[in-house]
Amino acid sequence: MGNGLSLALTLVLGILLVAGAGWQGSLVSSEVVVVSAGLTGALGIPAVALLRAWKTGQVIRREGPQSHQVKAGTPTMGGLYFLGAAIAVSGGWSWWQQGSLGADWVAAVVVLLAYGAVGWLDDWQVIRQQSNQGLTPNQKLILQILIAVAFCAWLSWRGAATILQLPGLGGIPLGWGYWLLGVFALLATNNAVNLTDGLDGLAAGTVALVALGLAFLPGGDPSLTGLCLALAGACWGFLLHNRYPAQVFMGDTGALGLGGGLAAIALLKGCLWALALMGGIFVLEALSVLLQVGYFKYTKKRTGTGQRLLKMSPLHHHLELSGWSELQVVASFYGLTALLVALSYALLPWLPT
Repeated sequence: MGNGLSLALTLVLGILLVAGAGWQGSLVSSEVVVVSAGLTGALGIPAVALLRAWKTGQVIRREGPQSHQVKAGTPTMGGLYFLGAAIAVSGGWSWWQQGSLGADWVAAVVVLLAYGAVGWLDDWQVIRQQSNQGLTPNQKLILQILIAVAFCAWLSWRGAATILQLPGLGGIPLGWGYWLLGVFALLATNNAVNLTDGLDGLAAGTVALVALGLAFLPGGDPSLTGLCLALAGACWGFLLHNRYPAQVFMGDTGALGLGGGLAAIALLKGCLWALALMGGIFVLEALSVLLQVGYFKYTKKRTGTGQRLLKMSPLHHHLELSGWSELQVVASFYGLTALLVALSYALLPWLPT
């Protein structure tokens, strides 16, 4: 029942949003989602077998919930095939509809691939060393910052507006502060999606809903709508093999690629605040880690003994250790994300851009 509920929640909102494409006058249609999902689902069959043959089994950290130890050895790096499928479908559709890919599409895909490459390096180091220790935190952060700075520099060179529009209050010039916000958004979304990828199907389903939500927001090149829909479809197709019990994980390859792609699209469309609201689950997951670490350090400094605010972070692990089943957590997070996407559309006239 849990698998059916989880998939149903994503499909119901997906159908409503894709149906709304006609009302929005979009150049793309639900066919992008269907083709992307079908291609990803089909590719998953040989891809999972290939990843297993390459011995890309996931190393489960010992500090995590003990119930997750049975997942050790599940193939990872699934992002390699579903990100590729999304890019191919969206690129082909955009070329067919417009006769070109569009600079926005190319820029978003470059960022997605760059962050996916960082994730692949991390996954590869984990597999090679069999220690759950891939790139060092500093190495990963430096690479993430370099990509973010390069992307924001390109946006600045292209002459993108650096004015924050507040409904009813007019525009506030941010200057270079806008690009600092952009770098922060890229890093935050990147790592927040990665933290969310801790339960079977959790990151794929929530990202699918957020990508659909971003698809029909105004702004940016129409090809970005196709990319959003293709990413949503690819995540749905990936769920055929990633739902509980997962046959494959997306790994940092997929999680970092998706996070970077969503943030790049939001910057290009000028909808960072809508992304933050739609991706409220990502925000909660990241905040739970920050609060856990901060509270531990604070209590250790005050009392000499660090104390935990949560049973375990990120939030999904705390809920698991509180008695929730993995399926209950995933289904609940899907439902909350669906509500947040709907709320974002209701509040759109009052959101900053």
